[in-house]
Amino acid sequence: MSGRELDYVHEAFDSNYVAPAGPQIEKFESEFSDATGIPHCAALSSGTAAIHLALRCLNVSAGDAIWASTLTFIGSIAPAIYQGAIPVFFDCDASWTLDPALLNDYLSRAVQQGNLPKAVIPTDIYGQPCDLDAITAICDRYDVPVICDSAEAVGARYKDRHAGDGAWAAAFSFNGNKIITTSGGGMLASHDGSLIARVRYLAQAARQPVIHYEHTEVGYNYRLSNISAAIGRGQLEVLSARVERRREIFELYKQFLKDVPGISFMPEASYGRSTRWLTIVLIDKPELGVDRESVRLALERENIEARPVWKPMHMQPAFKDARCVGGAVSQHLFEQGLCLPSGTQMSDSDVSRVAAIIQRSAKHR
Repeated sequence: MSGRELDYVHEAFDSNYVAPAGPQIEKFESEFSDATGIPHCAALSSGTAAIHLALRCLNVSAGDAIWASTLTFIGSIAPAIYQGAIPVFFDCDASWTLDPALLNDYLSRAVQQGNLPKAVIPTDIYGQPCDLDAITAICDRYDVPVICDSAEAVGARYKDRHAGDGAWAAAFSFNGNKIITTSGGGMLASHDGSLIARVRYLAQAARQPVIHYEHTEVGYNYRLSNISAAIGRGQLEVLSARVERRREIFELYKQFLKDVPGISFMPEASYGRSTRWLTIVLIDKPELGVDRESVRLALERENIEARPVWKPMHMQPAFKDARCVGGAVSQHLFEQGLCLPSGTQMSDSDVSRVAAIIQRSAKHR
């Protein structure tokens, strides 16, 4: 916590708004809009809820195709399943994000076959923005909306703007492990004010504006609480400092591990500025002498948590029958990638300690 969150929580308590309504939510939405440059924002219970509502607003239904990054968290594609849609997964390029060349190739085929997707969902992975302009330019030719999964990219920059800015809609997450948190929560942001107005309506059980509870359609209980929004306001105030510290931690890891053979780092795309939400290394077993899992276990023995890169969606048992375009790049990243401790509260000596254990695991192979 930055220290200011409690001030805003006290404001929320003083106003007696502890429900998913109240002035803190409106202020958080407004301040998030100022921070991102995306004019319309709806504060929700999670990033997954944000994607779900975006798909609902597109009237996605059973049998529709949703194309998405395979290297992502399941929350990116689960909402499509909620709507009965059929996922199709796409491999990433050297940026670790959805490959626009693959997308272009398969959209041109899909239009000829008359089976265009209802939406495309690229992921801004680990704080690295996808090449959004390239993706939207391709999708715009076929009138396919882009929902950018920017859950992991709050504070990231794409060219001269915030990550997700330029998509039909962008979903953000404030889960407890994100670069800023509301303990649990999300945001859907868009330049389309009518979209966000409908999202707010659906997120509040689709209640009609009358004195009694009247429903002409079924909605969801997806609104963020006023208390969580208060926490988010305090977090937003230190977002830039959090990004700088995460990037410092990444540079420290690079410095400490620069002479270790077989260790490489997630690249930063030339078109953007990553938050380095997590520092991720690739471990080349023939060069290092040990594999990713051996390094992870060496850290675990010292009570240090590290995790593999996201297991691609096309490799998940839940999606065993789903189609995947490519997949070898994402699979390689999963097999070699390890997410290192990257919390903003880490000291330089903490980073040094993690790096030293990685070095020792290689020396004692």
